[in-house]
Amino acid sequence: MSKYQVNNTTVNALLSWIEEDIVAIPEIQRPFVWKAAKVRDLLDSLYNGYPVGYIITWQNPDAKLKDGTVSHGKRILIDGQQRVTALMAAIAGKEVVMNDYSKKRIKIAFNPIEGKFEVYNSAIGKDQKWISDISDIFRQGFSMFKFVMDYCEKNSEITQDQLNNILQRVLNIRHSSLGIVELAHTLDIEEVTKIFIRINSTGVNLSQADFAMSKVSVNDVYDGPLIRKTVDYFCHLIKSPSIYENLKENDKEFTETEEFKKIQWVKDYNTNIYEPSYSDLLRVSFTFKFLRGRLSNLVSLLSGRDFETREYKEDIIKDSFEQLHDGVLKFVNETNFKRFIMILKSAGIIHAKLIRSQNALNFAYTLYLLLREKGVHDAMINRVVRKWLVTSILTERYSSSPETMFDFDIKRFDRHSNPLEYVKQVEDGELSEAYWNNILPNNLNTSVSSSPYFNLYIMSQIYDKDYAFLSRSITVQQLIEERGDVHHVFPKKYLQANGYNNMRRYNQIANYAYTEQSVNLAIRDQAPNVYLKKIKEQIENGKLQIGEIVSIDELIDNFEMNCIPPSLFDLDANHYEDFLVERRQLMVNKIRRYYESL
Repeated sequence: MSKYQVNNTTVNALLSWIEEDIVAIPEIQRPFVWKAAKVRDLLDSLYNGYPVGYIITWQNPDAKLKDGTVSHGKRILIDGQQRVTALMAAIAGKEVVMNDYSKKRIKIAFNPIEGKFEVYNSAIGKDQKWISDISDIFRQGFSMFKFVMDYCEKNSEITQDQLNNILQRVLNIRHSSLGIVELAHTLDIEEVTKIFIRINSTGVNLSQADFAMSKVSVNDVYDGPLIRKTVDYFCHLIKSPSIYENLKENDKEFTETEEFKKIQWVKDYNTNIYEPSYSDLLRVSFTFKFLRGRLSNLVSLLSGRDFETREYKEDIIKDSFEQLHDGVLKFVNETNFKRFIMILKSAGIIHAKLIRSQNALNFAYTLYLLLREKGVHDAMINRVVRKWLVTSILTERYSSSPETMFDFDIKRFDRHSNPLEYVKQVEDGELSEAYWNNILPNNLNTSVSSSPYFNLYIMSQIYDKDYAFLSRSITVQQLIEERGDVHHVFPKKYLQANGYNNMRRYNQIANYAYTEQSVNLAIRDQAPNVYLKKIKEQIENGKLQIGEIVSIDELIDNFEMNCIPPSLFDLDANHYEDFLVERRQLMVNKIRRYYESL
């Protein structure tokens, strides 16, 4: 059986289908992303009879009802949303929602004398040769006769017959032919998902989450649009609280719902640790509620698929939407979200830059919500979530095939009455002595300052409330919060002057330490044995030269906090490689103590 069929329709017919809800435009999270000039170009192509690409639709699979009858789903616009929205804006005069959720008219002007379309501006509005808004001539009740008379009276260079013919050509845009590719409703959901992602890959990047959002958006029966808006608005508010007023102004219907009341707390909340996208929110809610890791399964469940019989059933659709709705509300719950952020902070995660793996964060929140749902004691939840998050970073557990690992882990956490047992199983298998003695030291042998292992070291310093290198009052946490930078224990210029010209060598992360800028400037390009001699002198005579340390005990403690080997007092460039090896092991030891204390 053919996977699709190709038909032709007209612009007018397609817009009518949208108005009559025969074809549903999925309210994917993206507001209208085309620039106004692209809308102009679309109108110009239709005016000149150029092809504008195919519109692709797919009808939901027929779902069986409990009484034995069949429910025929709407057709979903799989590809062509931006073009259809552009046509509705330019021809029907509809407002579009912009990135900040304000509503705006995109006015396309037309110059009949030159046969030219342009985006409206104030200069065009003052020029009598231009029709300021092309949607005017498409409106019902538009008087062609009167308009032609008035226009030609102001513009003598064009005759009434010429203008009439040109305007008829503009109006014929409504009858321009459009190709419609209709995907068969019998297609497997996974295959439709692949088609959806592939045909959109050349435009704005879309994913399985986009397709899932499309499925959610078009189901009015089970509050799909309400779920979609809850997801969408929460994710935008947490990143840009300033859009709150636009949301209130432009979606008054949603602001009256309980869902809006449950997310409006975000406008007054500031966190840069975990700012989930709609994809993150969907993934966490789905994995937590359905105990599955593959987001393509959500599309199947929202379509009513029975994974055993491969049939589509209405009661599965209903149950899936209810579970997803509950999962979304649990995710955006103020108490849940803020408690999760507090758990992250308690593990030394105070800034988003300390966590490169969004997948690790997503699973950590998934795990938090699951354990909360299962009624696990708060203290146990705190410990398990902290420890598992660090475990997953140490082992890069979700760096490849994350959906497979999500699926594997969530099922096992669900089965264990004591979640720490599963953490211990993974720990015994993947964090052996060989890991701490060989693998992690080797992972620290890198020049990438954003390395997850260096970040873990920094997290351990924050956790231990350590002072910055050669400081007695400024902590590592304070420097990170104030956007401080890491500096070199063996100064970069000093190493370069002594033959270390390869940045991968002098920028080794084992040569990095968070340091006050004033300390770094005082050290300049001196060898460690030189600048540390000056610190010894200031301890003896009380005259500060570098930093503010004034006792040998403070200096020893500071070395331990920053994993600096005592041998540094006597080191110069000839000992640099030995220093790196020694410091890496000290950093490993600190990370291990940190991990074991969580």
